[in-house]
Amino acid sequence: MSLPWQPPLDDIAFLLGPWLRARDDWKRIPRFAALDLDTAEAVLAEAGRFCAEVLAPLNAVGDLQGCRLVDGCVRTPDGFAQAYRRYVADGWPALARDPEWGGQGLPALLELAFTEMQVGANHAWTMYPGLLAGAVACLQAHASPDVQARFLPPLVGGEWLATMCLTEPQAGSDLSLLRTRAVPAADGSVRITGAKVFISGGGQDLTPNIVHLVLARLPDAPPGTRGISLFVVPDMLEDGSRNGVFVDGLEHKMGLHGSATTALRFEGAVGWRVGEAHRGLPAMFVMMNAARLHAAMQGVAHAARASELAHAYAHQRRQMRAEPRMEPEQPADPIAAHPPIRHLLRCLRGWSEQMRAAGYWLGHLIDLHEHAPDADERRRAGMLVELLTPVAKAHFTECGHLLANRALQAFGGYGYVREYGIEQVVRDSRIAMIYEGSNEIQALDLLQRKLLADDGARLTVFADECERVAAKAEGAGLAAAAGVLRRLCRRLSAAFERVRAAAASDASAPARVADTFLRATGQLLLACACVRTAAVASGDTGAGADACERAERALWMLGELRLEFNAQLARLRATS
Repeated sequence: MSLPWQPPLDDIAFLLGPWLRARDDWKRIPRFAALDLDTAEAVLAEAGRFCAEVLAPLNAVGDLQGCRLVDGCVRTPDGFAQAYRRYVADGWPALARDPEWGGQGLPALLELAFTEMQVGANHAWTMYPGLLAGAVACLQAHASPDVQARFLPPLVGGEWLATMCLTEPQAGSDLSLLRTRAVPAADGSVRITGAKVFISGGGQDLTPNIVHLVLARLPDAPPGTRGISLFVVPDMLEDGSRNGVFVDGLEHKMGLHGSATTALRFEGAVGWRVGEAHRGLPAMFVMMNAARLHAAMQGVAHAARASELAHAYAHQRRQMRAEPRMEPEQPADPIAAHPPIRHLLRCLRGWSEQMRAAGYWLGHLIDLHEHAPDADERRRAGMLVELLTPVAKAHFTECGHLLANRALQAFGGYGYVREYGIEQVVRDSRIAMIYEGSNEIQALDLLQRKLLADDGARLTVFADECERVAAKAEGAGLAAAAGVLRRLCRRLSAAFERVRAAAASDASAPARVADTFLRATGQLLLACACVRTAAVASGDTGAGADACERAERALWMLGELRLEFNAQLARLRATS
C-alpha cells in the first residue's frame, strides 16, 4: 500500500534556520520584525498537519472519482468541498496576504513551503486555491480602488476562488490570436463574449462565487498582443443574479483527475477592466509569475514524494542477495541494498533536497524584493527573482516528472499499478511542464527576454551570488566544492557570451539553444544550493544531528550536477 504522506518538517527547519537564516532578514523588515523561527516553524507544522490529515487522505479518492459535469456545474470528488471549508476556517488563504485586506502578512517564503506540502499531499485539490495568491497580487497592483474593494476581501479570505482565463481554442501560447471581445457599457463596466479553454477550477462547487481574470480585446484594440486588455469577471453579480459565464465542457485528463479543467463560454458577461486599456499582459504577468513559482514547487513536491515512496518500498521489498549482504539472516535482501537501486535512491533524495533548498531561497528573495529596507538590496533580489522564476518553473517541473518516472522503476511491476501510489505521481506531475507557460516558453523568456535584453546583467547578479556562496564554502574548508561552483559559473557566462555573439549574425540561434541553456542554468542553481548546503551543514552545529550526512549528500549531488551541466554545455555547443 502507498506510504502515508508526511510533511518535511526537519528539512524546513534546516532551510529556514541555518541555511537561509531567514530570521536575520525578517528582523530588518518592519512587516516581519516580530516573527521568529519558532513561530514560523509552528505555523508550518500546523500547515503540515492540515495537509497530512485533511488533504492526503483525499488524494487517491480524487484520482479515482474525478470530477463530473452535472447540468452545467462541476461536481468535485467526495470530501474536496469539506476540505476547502476547513482550509478557509483555519485562515490558510490569508497566510501571506496584505493585512490591509484582511491578510496575516506572513512571508511569501512560508506560503511557498505550504504550497509544496499541499501539492505533495494532494496536487489535484491544491489546484483550486492555487491561483488565489496571483489573483490577489494582480488586483492589488493594477485594479482600481472600486474593483479592489469589491473583489479583494472575499479573495483574500478565500470566500471566493479565482481562475486565469488566457487560452482559447485557437490561441494557446500565441496570445496574438486571441478573439474574446470586451464591449464597454455606459456604467464603466464591459460585456465579455468569447470562449476560453483549459481553465483550472472553472465551475467548481467549493465556493459560491468564482472570479475570472480574463484577457480580451476592446473594440479599438490594435492587432497582436499590444491590443489585449485584462478584465475581472465574476460568476455571480452583486444582486445575486448569475453572470453570463457558462461551463461548456470538462476535460478528461491523463492526471490530476480531481482538479476540474473546463472550457468556459462568456456571453455578454459583466466585467471590469484591470489596469490600462491594451496593457493586459503586463497586468496578467503578475498573476502568471506567481503561478509559475507555484508550479516550480509542484516539481519539488513530486520529486520529494517519489523519493519517499521509492525509499519505503525499496527497504521492504526483498529480492536476491546483495554484496555485501544487508541482512544475512534473511533469504533475500531488500532491493535498497543493490547498487543500481542504491544509486537511484540517492539521486532521488539528492535532487529533491536541493530543489527544495533552491525553491525556498527563491521564496525568500521575493520577500527581500518586496520588503527589504535597502533599495539596492530590493533591486538585486528582484533581478534574481526575474532570472530564476522561469528557470525554477521549467527545470524543477521537468526534474519532478523525470524523477517520478525513474522512481517508478524501483517498484518493478508494482509501480505500474495503483496500490503503491507512484503511478499517480508520474501522471499528475506531467502537466506542470506544460501549463503556466510551457517549459519551452520559459526557456525563450530566460534567454531572449531576460538575458539578451539586459546584456546579461541579471546573470552577473547571479554570478555574484554564486561567488558569495563559494567564498563561504572556502571558509568552511570546502575549497574543492567552491572551485567546482566557480568553474560552472564561469562556463555558463562564457556560454552566454557565445550565444550573444551568434545572435548578432543569426537571429534564430538563441531559440535553438534556449532549452539547453535553461537546463544548464538550472543545474548551476542547484549546484549553488549544494555548495551552500554542504558549507552550512559542515560548519553550523545548528544544522542538526544529521549534518554530516546532509553535507555528504550535497557534495555527492554536486558531482552529479557537474556531469549533467557538462553534458548540457556540450549539447549547446553542438546546437549553436
